[in-house]
Amino acid sequence: MRGREGYAVARDGAPIYYRVTGPRGVGSAVILSDGIGCDGYIWKYVENALVGSVRLLHWHYRGHGRTPVPPDPRRVSIPDCADDLVSVMDAAEVERGVLFGHSMGVQVSLETFRRHRDRVIGLGLLCGSFGNPLRTLKGTSTGEAVLPLLALAARHVPSTLDVLWRRLLPTKLAFTLASRIEINANLVRIEDFMPYLDHMARVDLRLFIEMLGHAGRHSAREILSAIDVPTLIVAGERDGFTPCSLSEEMHHAIPGSRFLVVEQGSHTAPIERPRLVTDAIVEFLAPLLGETPRIDAPSAP
Repeated sequence: MRGREGYAVARDGAPIYYRVTGPRGVGSAVILSDGIGCDGYIWKYVENALVGSVRLLHWHYRGHGRTPVPPDPRRVSIPDCADDLVSVMDAAEVERGVLFGHSMGVQVSLETFRRHRDRVIGLGLLCGSFGNPLRTLKGTSTGEAVLPLLALAARHVPSTLDVLWRRLLPTKLAFTLASRIEINANLVRIEDFMPYLDHMARVDLRLFIEMLGHAGRHSAREILSAIDVPTLIVAGERDGFTPCSLSEEMHHAIPGSRFLVVEQGSHTAPIERPRLVTDAIVEFLAPLLGETPRIDAPSAP
């Protein structure tokens, strides 16, 4: 189904790209927010399952995909992203939405709920944390210690890092390394993961580091018990980036939330076991959107 795309105008005048598909004249939509460095690869099977039956809104963060680097490169905090999301909703004529977030998109979705409660009718939190993800990366706080060193290198030897960033990321070598560090290569298809590496290589490294720093300092822990909309939480059993224990903690803190653990799933569980994840999403969405969305069988396991 053909969609409509355009650019919302953020509060500071920055253009924010979005694409909306599905029935027009509908006041609600399913809104997809990515992880840092991503432009939609993780939603491939979710979109395939839902397109044509629900209104879908996907957008790109500042400096990601078709959204240009902002005039002020410091305006990439989680609250900035949450406000950008609402600007996108306004531009796409979406009054209220079920917010789905993956990885950092979980923080963006939670912050949007905090700042714009009246625009949210449900939450889908996939493979993410409620906050401070650098403190729990691979079960340690190493991420917090390494980030300042990476930022220092980006300031003093930017050309060297840029070359490594752009040349090494979009390669099969990077995929092999990722499969040893995080993703489950027995489940994920290389053609499903390579778009992530291709896009990451095009993201400005300094913007990425700035956004990662903001995400590392952000937390929405204090609002979890106040969430009063239907919430689905999906976790990868062996997720090392945002460990399953964080999702379980969110589940216990958010009243009435649903919790799905993807067996042997990693941080990319939605493309590792797409049928399991999409089935859970369709079942979750049915009462929120007033009908059971049609689901097409993903071509992956």
